[in-house]
Amino acid sequence: MVDQIEISSFDLRYEDYRLKSAATERALLTSVLENGIRDPLQGVDVDDHKILLDGFKRYRCARKLHMEIVPYRSLGQDEAGGIIDLIRFSNVKSLTILEQARLIEELKGCHQMSVTDIAGLLEKSKSWVSVRCGIMGEMSETVKKEVFAGKFPVYSFMYTLRRFIRINTVKKSEIDEFVRSVSGKRLSIRDIDLLANAYFKGSDEFRAQIKTGNLFWGLERLKRNDAIGNALSEREKTILKTLEIILRYMQRFIAQHHTGSMSNAFAAQANMLSGGMIELFDAFKKAMEAFHDSTEQT
Repeated sequence: MVDQIEISSFDLRYEDYRLKSAATERALLTSVLENGIRDPLQGVDVDDHKILLDGFKRYRCARKLHMEIVPYRSLGQDEAGGIIDLIRFSNVKSLTILEQARLIEELKGCHQMSVTDIAGLLEKSKSWVSVRCGIMGEMSETVKKEVFAGKFPVYSFMYTLRRFIRINTVKKSEIDEFVRSVSGKRLSIRDIDLLANAYFKGSDEFRAQIKTGNLFWGLERLKRNDAIGNALSEREKTILKTLEIILRYMQRFIAQHHTGSMSNAFAAQANMLSGGMIELFDAFKKAMEAFHDSTEQT
């Protein structure tokens, strides 16, 4: 049954669990202005509170249009049951995988439900639920905030950022710093992919430029290098990649070589490796100088 409810009576505790999209909301605002709210908002009635679960975009549009009464359908008086119903009967268009994941996280955390319980009630497999739990486990609070606020694209999180989140050598603080640096800048998915690869796999200098906000300087260089790269042979690309790696690790070692106290096992291995490198210095220097001179002549 659909009721007509005062808009001021809703509890919005789940608003940040649903993805925001400024473009979608602008289009919806026009539709609501012309046709009103066609699909009722949905929530649960708990202890005289109407806890809204679905329809936050419609709610915000109604607020902007100063509407005082909106259509509302109750999903019952049980909060966990309402969340289960929302996930179970929604489709991909109305509830994305990230929104499903965040609501499942709520069921596990606040409502103390197990993966088995949730899977049974949703009539899904345990692996289906576990995948969504895993996605939430990969998101820090910073990443979660920017993605759900619509400032960092969902696609970029799912198919670009998660590749680096799963690399053990990449710190969570670096992931957060990158997301903060590019969020809300109206960058395309391709631009974010280029910047992410440069940030996590490129030089310290490039990383510093992104951190200080020089995104468009960085993108210009990356796109220019990308265009040049398309004209190179595979052998030439391999040589340039090797040079980039050597330069990056030389810079990193110079900055971090002060080890302080060290174990005997570390000292023995480090001494052997560094000795082998020292023996190669003269040959490496001659080879690099010859290579540099040959590239200068062309």
